[in-house]
Amino acid sequence: MAEDDNDKRHALEEAMDWLLRLKDEPRCRQTAKDLEAWLDRSERNRAAWQSALKTWALLGEAEPRHAHLWRGESAGIVPLPRRRRWVAATALALAASLMLFLAAPAFMIWLQADFSTGTGESRIVTLADGSAVNLSAGSAIDVELTPEGRHVRLLAGEAFFDVAHDAARPFTVDAGKAKVVVLGTAFDVALDDATATVQLARGVVGISGDGAGRPVAEMAPGDMATVDGKTGAITHATVPLEEIGAWRSGLLFVNDVTIDSVIARLQRYHPAWISVPDRTLGRQRVTGLYDLRDPDRALRALVTPHGGKVRSVSAYARVVSRY
Repeated sequence: MAEDDNDKRHALEEAMDWLLRLKDEPRCRQTAKDLEAWLDRSERNRAAWQSALKTWALLGEAEPRHAHLWRGESAGIVPLPRRRRWVAATALALAASLMLFLAAPAFMIWLQADFSTGTGESRIVTLADGSAVNLSAGSAIDVELTPEGRHVRLLAGEAFFDVAHDAARPFTVDAGKAKVVVLGTAFDVALDDATATVQLARGVVGISGDGAGRPVAEMAPGDMATVDGKTGAITHATVPLEEIGAWRSGLLFVNDVTIDSVIARLQRYHPAWISVPDRTLGRQRVTGLYDLRDPDRALRALVTPHGGKVRSVSAYARVVSRY
């Protein structure tokens, strides 16, 4: 179900981007031809296109007479005045952002959370047992402390845990398929659509990828474990200790992850909706250090080496592509 939701979201983002491109270039036959090929690629694409057009209609704009398929009817179309196109694109981006938010499971996540943060916000939460949890932007956790144990679920985003030692009450963190079991230590956990990543700064932890709490690997300081969100498979790497939880100082360190994954993290710091319709670009893998204090600059630094460009549709939307 999660994979299907992600595919629908990507298709809708692509449809929104096609609509904005065609509004800017209504007479471009090659663009219309490319759209036709995209529409023919799948039923999901055609459904996403219809959703984009309905959003446009809700904005009060007259539907272009070529919008039903946008197939070879571009001749004779009078383009919208430049200022009107800009206002319409801005409104479309706002409506798209709202639609995506309401359609996503994010609302349910925040209902479950005991503690959460908004875009660009971070906070430190001190739990009743003395453990400290530093929440990154756009993050949420659910906490359950009992005499038998201490359990935290990372529902979204990223958190750095500094766990108070208590031999009688193990401390566990669930993040997707990843489960971390500790007694007293410091570590960072990041969750996105595809993976959960654990980086150990101090102490020793056991990590499981089956979600059942049976540790299958032991980590030492400087170790990083990435758990696949579908299979539970764990891959290991090492990272400099000073870069673990670097986001607390406004820096984001990533090691061999996809551009899509990095953008998902940057999204938590950026007030605009970031769309990556180019799936090939989104799957490119990167390693680097990015400045979260300037998310637009970080976004450009992320995609430019791979031929990507960041288009600022408005203050509320960024489109990343290679054209």
